Amino acid sequence: MKTLVTGANGQLGHDILVNLAARGLDAIPADIAEFDITQAAETERFIVAHQPDAVIHCAAYTAVDKAEDDAELCRLINVTGTENIARACQKINAKMIYISTDYVFPGTGDTLYETNARTAPLSIYGMTKLDGEQAVKQLLTRYFIVRTSWVFGKNGNNFVKTMLRLGKEREEVNVVCDQTGSPTYTVDLARLLVDMALSEQYGVYHATNEGFCSWAVFAQTIFRKVGLTTRVNFITTDQYPARAHRPSNSRLSKKKLDEANFMHLPSWEDALERYLAEIKEQMD
Repeated sequence: MKTLVTGANGQLGHDILVNLAARGLDAIPADIAEFDITQAAETERFIVAHQPDAVIHCAAYTAVDKAEDDAELCRLINVTGTENIARACQKINAKMIYISTDYVFPGTGDTLYETNARTAPLSIYGMTKLDGEQAVKQLLTRYFIVRTSWVFGKNGNNFVKTMLRLGKEREEVNVVCDQTGSPTYTVDLARLLVDMALSEQYGVYHATNEGFCSWAVFAQTIFRKVGLTTRVNFITTDQYPARAHRPSNSRLSKKKLDEANFMHLPSWEDALERYLAEIKEQMD
């Protein structure tokens, strides 16, 4: 199988390429230097020329707050860009895996969101990712839509790295305690995505590391595991105003993974330990 990975320089794209290489599978890394996903002709030309069996589409506009004031660019990348990828896949009959987000849901309540739950995004970012999902569904039959949340990986910036930096600089930090979700390690998610690409189990999936926590508990756990004594002050979302609305409930059901016999990802605590070991050199 030959797999093209967009957003190859990002956290998830990087680890997908590592996983593909470990399995001896052909990979085509693609980022803005290779082609601009917002340009239809350019996108089609690159993908058709390389004839991948599958495209894992990780490239996205993910600056959630900035998107509120930059909606046109966010839509161009997340919707038009995704549609361009899907059309190119349609042309060569390639599978497509589209990485989506818990932000497609309103993020209310305290129960798990099923894959077929009502979508009602409350931010520009969430709206554009949902519209990207719709473009994939309308154009393709051989697709996987994979919603994830709270992603961290070696090749980029994320909450864990931010907390490690602040933990060394400050005696205390304020972290939101009324948003609940599942931290997700790109190494674990990449394994599942490659498993999917090798299969024919198409559809919409939720994929995160197992277990739930608040951002504040996540921060406490990070500090404890690296031996930092930084105090975490639990604050509410109202006390930490942001430009974009954040879901208070990002719990995603994995029932669809079970139905397709895909392995769940390990617990987020286990994932965090492995991640901290992976980036130890960067921390020192």
